[in-house]
Amino acid sequence: MDNIADVTNETFQTLVIERSKDVPVLVDFWAEWCGPCQVLMPVLKKLVEEYNGKFVLAKVDTDVQKELAKTHGIRSIPTLHIYRHGERVEEILAVQSEATLRILLDRYIERPSDRIRAEARAAFQQGKLDDALTLLEAARQDEPDNHQLALDYAELCMRSGELDKADAAITALPRDVRDETEATRLRNLLNFAIAGKSAPEITALESTISSEPDNMNARYQLGAQYVLSDRFEEALETFMQMFERDRSFQEDVARNSMLAIFDLLNNEGELVNRYRRKLFMLLH
Repeated sequence: MDNIADVTNETFQTLVIERSKDVPVLVDFWAEWCGPCQVLMPVLKKLVEEYNGKFVLAKVDTDVQKELAKTHGIRSIPTLHIYRHGERVEEILAVQSEATLRILLDRYIERPSDRIRAEARAAFQQGKLDDALTLLEAARQDEPDNHQLALDYAELCMRSGELDKADAAITALPRDVRDETEATRLRNLLNFAIAGKSAPEITALESTISSEPDNMNARYQLGAQYVLSDRFEEALETFMQMFERDRSFQEDVARNSMLAIFDLLNNEGELVNRYRRKLFMLLH
């Protein structure tokens, strides 16, 4: 097949790096003696045939190409790497189901809807929210299995205050997609948006807490409003104080809200580390 190539150390740059600038390249590190590799190969060949040039399969025999395997840190086989635009974007260890491989490949295969997504983003940035939503709704009807469209649609619905529509779009996603980073981020933001939907302004909530320090509902609403205003340190401090005062409020919502903020901040950085330590000290 033209879309399957045996790759060597000398041809990796051309057949993988350069080729990935046009289409995704799935690199399969394998060996003849590896039973799981033999199980995986028919699945990969089937996908190559069905996708018909939308991605390329590059095979690396680790027994023959030992230097190449060492360079790429291969410790077990089968190992799959996906390259796109000259960069490795995924590493998949062990045998995977056909459905899982489709999900991973589809992230990097260009679709007609990619142009529509770009147009919708541009419309949103220009303040044309209705136009952006209309574009995404039409694209979703044409490609109902394109989960990225659903995520884009959910985010714009949330930003426009259509929280029920955003919730429905996220809930309708397959479980494995809902558990991925982007969907989790949106779900966390949506929860804060729901909490802050009917809440008073930040200054009014701050005044309420000043006079009613044990008003946990006001504290929760204030923390949510801080998050929606990208005031993450103030949000973390608000939820920390909630946690100190009443851990049982709404089934530990204070701690869960802090964990959600950590996720929104990619679980890294000085602010996350500082409040993670504070939370740990309170828990122990």
